[in-house]
Amino acid sequence: MEHVELFFKSIFIDNMVFATFLGMCSYLAVSKKVSTAVGLGAAVIFVLAVTVPMNWLLDQYVLRPGALTWLGPEYADYDLSFLSFILFIATIATMVQLVEIVVEKFAPSLYNSLGIFLPLIAVNCAILGGSLFMQSRDIQTLGLAFNYGLASGIGWFLAILAIAAIREKIRYSNVPAPLRGLGITFIITGLMAIGFMSFGGMLTGGEEKTETTDEVAKVEVQSQDTTEEDESLAEVSQEINNK
Repeated sequence: MEHVELFFKSIFIDNMVFATFLGMCSYLAVSKKVSTAVGLGAAVIFVLAVTVPMNWLLDQYVLRPGALTWLGPEYADYDLSFLSFILFIATIATMVQLVEIVVEKFAPSLYNSLGIFLPLIAVNCAILGGSLFMQSRDIQTLGLAFNYGLASGIGWFLAILAIAAIREKIRYSNVPAPLRGLGITFIITGLMAIGFMSFGGMLTGGEEKTETTDEVAKVEVQSQDTTEEDESLAEVSQEINNK
């Protein structure tokens, strides 16, 4: 259940684009055609699904305070957390270079259409944000880290695919001149963000219902205890009056 909840929350509620507005450069620049948006979105899914678990391993066994205890007790006091940014970015840059080589080899037309934005995935703040959010959320297992990375990539993919499809259709619309281009794109992005955030009530409704039920149960227990105390006091008072 935890995996499913994290998966859907990462796609809809905590969407990289609509919730935190990360990766907006490539989101706006490569979303003019659906074909290029699909290619870049697939690359982002792959990079996030690979780098987040790898950076989780780095965080757990190298970077955290006391993470080096597996080397021996003399390393228990080491804290390498100040190297998080450097190592995370190095991991991301390595995987992006691998993706760039594969795309150039097997899909040269897509490689040419993506242009500079494919290697720029290495400095895409959505990719680094995935690893940093994983670290701040204190994800406990490698499976959850992979789940979070994959879901975050799918969320970013859906965002750029949706805006690309809308921008292709909006070319035939009579958009006011001052709003053409990025203006109408930002407005549509804001409206899409509101739509995605509306999923929050669906995915957290069960938790709120459980919390409300627990609160009601606590109030009932407290009222029952108060009633029992009142009955005991009444019995004691009656005994005193009888005496």
